[in-house]
Amino acid sequence: MAYVAAMASDGQPPLFAPTAQQIETLALEALSRLPPPFSEHLAHVVLFVEEFADEDVLREMEIDDPFGLTGLYTGRPVGQDAQTGDAPPTVHLYRRPLLDEWVETGVPLDALITHVVVHEIGHHFGLSDLDMHVLEDMVAP
Repeated sequence: MAYVAAMASDGQPPLFAPTAQQIETLALEALSRLPPPFSEHLAHVVLFVEEFADEDVLREMEIDDPFGLTGLYTGRPVGQDAQTGDAPPTVHLYRRPLLDEWVETGVPLDALITHVVVHEIGHHFGLSDLDMHVLEDMVAP
């Protein structure tokens, strides 16, 4: 996937923003770089790419600006017993806030997606912020 910079390979700005499918592809590539034992516990994690978090999520998280949330993990962390009726663990990526952060920071899009995916997956494993940074360094594109 070639959205690693805000410029196309010919040095010109891209004509179109990356689609939800292209962001999903980058997220799946980041997930595929996770080493065991992490990779062994991801089979039931569902990935969604949406334009923005819905109003209920933003309200629950006390976020006023829909551009303020790039990703979200929901579900029980690994090691906690599942309850009858539990939905599968999910990672939501929010396309428009991700694209804004990409443009504002100049961070390559694949690195930004990896950062957010690792952070959200880190919640699945109950990792600390420090552990998430170490894992992110291990899987950086």
